[in-house]
Amino acid sequence: MRIKKGFVLREVCGQKVIIAEGANVVNFKELQTLNSTAEFLWQEAEKQGDFTVVSLSSALLQVYEVDEETALKDTGEIIAKWREKGMIE
Repeated sequence: MRIKKGFVLREVCGQKVIIAEGANVVNFKELQTLNSTAEFLWQEAEKQGDFTVVSLSSALLQVYEVDEETALKDTGEIIAKWREKGMIE
């Protein structure tokens, strides 16, 4: 998977959000607000380029005090939301 071109992380009124730029604006009519964990995963996905649930959850395990099962579950749920919103391919 990878982040679709045109989706970017921004800070709006003190909140971290994903917004669409360019052609993606037509189909993306909302801001996706991120908590600190989702923000970390988005930034990690940007760094990795091509990513998987496992690769992002592995990065999460290195930074957060969480067990592997929880990291995989939470990462999978966040990625599923991104996919549902059309932010990744």
